[in-house]
This record gives sequence, C-alpha cells and structure tokens, in this order.
Amino acid sequence: MPISSTDESQKLLDNHNKRPIEHPTTYAAVLESTDAVTANNHKLSTYDTIKLSLEFCILWFIANYTTNASLAYTTVGSSTILSSMSGLFTLGIGAMFKVEKMNLIKIIAVIVSLIGVSLVSYSDQLNGGGDIVDKDPLLAGQSHLPLVGDILALLGAVFYGCYTTVLKLRIGSEDRIDMSLFFGFVGAFNVLLLWPIIPILDYIGLETFQVPMNATLWAVILLNAFIGTFLSDYLWLLSMLMTSPLVVTLGISLTIPLALIGDIVFKGFIPSVRYSVGALLVVAGFLAVNTDAMQETKEKTRDGLLRINENA
Repeated sequence: MPISSTDESQKLLDNHNKRPIEHPTTYAAVLESTDAVTANNHKLSTYDTIKLSLEFCILWFIANYTTNASLAYTTVGSSTILSSMSGLFTLGIGAMFKVEKMNLIKIIAVIVSLIGVSLVSYSDQLNGGGDIVDKDPLLAGQSHLPLVGDILALLGAVFYGCYTTVLKLRIGSEDRIDMSLFFGFVGAFNVLLLWPIIPILDYIGLETFQVPMNATLWAVILLNAFIGTFLSDYLWLLSMLMTSPLVVTLGISLTIPLALIGDIVFKGFIPSVRYSVGALLVVAGFLAVNTDAMQETKEKTRDGLLRINENA
C-alpha cells in the first residue's frame, strides 16, 4: 500500500517533536556551572546570615582594633606599610581555600602595590608626617614599642585577609545574601558583644574611654559611622562579591592616588617624585590584578560554554 504524503508529513513532525529541546546558553548558566564558590545557589537563610555576621563581626573587630592600636606604638608610616601587606595575606589565604588562583601576575601586582605604599609612607615620614606618636597629645603618654606596634599592624593585615576570604567562601555571589539583614546583625553584635569591651579596657588601663563632650564631636562620629563605616563597608562587600578579595584589597590602596589628586586640586600640593612614583605603582598594581581577574572570568566563561555544549 503506497504511503500518502499526509502520513509522511506526520512521521517527520513526530520525529521532530521527539528531539530534545535545546535551551539557549546564558551567562548566568555559565557562571553557575563554572564557579565553584557559588556551587550552592540557594539564598542564605536568616540563621546562616546571623552566624556569618557573628563570624565577620569578630574578625572585623579584631582586624580594625589591632590596626588602630598599632598607631600607639609605632609610626603611621610603619603601620601603613605593614597593614598594606593584607594583599599578600589575602592572596595566600585565598589560594589555600581556593578562592583565589595563585599566579605570577597577582604576586607581582601585590608586590608592586606594596612598594608603592612604602614609597608614599616613606615620603610622608621625610616630610615630617610619620612621627605622629610624638606629636599627638592623645598618644604622648604611650610607650614607644615599635616591635609591638609592628606586630599589631601585621595581625590586622592577617585578620583582614581572614574575614575577606571567609565572606567570599561562605557567600560567593551577592544575590545569595540580604545585605541589610547582614549588616543589621553585624551592628547588633557590635553593640551587644564587642562595644562593652572598651570600658573594660579603660578600667584595666589599656584603652581610654571617653564620651564625646559636645555636639560637634557627636556629628563627626555619626557622619563617620555612616560614610566611613557603613557605606564604605557596604560597597566594599558588594564589590568583593562581584570581583574577588584580592581585587578589592588592592583597590583600597587607591585612596593614596585619589588623596594625592585631591591635595593637588584643592590644596595646591606639589608631590615629590618619590610620592608620585609610589602612587603610580599602587595604580599599576590594581590595574594588573584587575586585568588578570578579567582574563580569569573570560576563561571560566569559555570553559563553561564548552562544558554545556558537550553535555547538550
């Protein structure tokens, strides 16, 4: 019996419908399949956010306290140089937990940035800005123990690398966490658990505790709390989750060239050659690590596309 054209068309249509449907490959799908950090794409629960904020709060408090406490025992230049070693610690700790990929470009970028910060700090010391321990009346009674100050500054850099890596490791992508909830609990833990430590340190003579005496000081403190702490940390966390801990760490050092530009424009400051070279090295280190990060992203995207096409 001859096969009619209608039957032939029906068979072709059935065969076409049985073929698997190919879904378009999206950039989000590539990142989902290639980024090991964001392997778990579920949003962090309230309980997980509370635990993470407590971990971050303790590490953040220790890092900031040790960095600021180092200024009581050593010069600003030494503290700044040692604190800038957070880039090395961030790279090392991140590589240990597979948050960062160790390569020659990143190592060179960190070293270049560290040299730049050192040149700027040394230039400040030559201009008379490094001996703040001797000039500040609030620090005049402190013992000059450079070794203690250097150790505290290094501890601050280490703990900075720790809490930066912990956040990237535990969160991964910015869409997995409620930022407002996270920082709300960070503030609550600071008030309930960490702030009462200051009066205790005052009682035993390690730290001076004094309530601001006028409205101007209160205004400065509140403004600094909003801009210098909350807003800056919010943007820092968001950018770190979008890029990498090392990129953000070296990005913080960009305050040096930006401050230099501000001094030139608004104060008519003429920088020395040493200061200018140091600022340029900081920028060069930041651009180098950013270029490497962009290359890593392209490689992840390409590998993800190949893997998805092979599995299709």
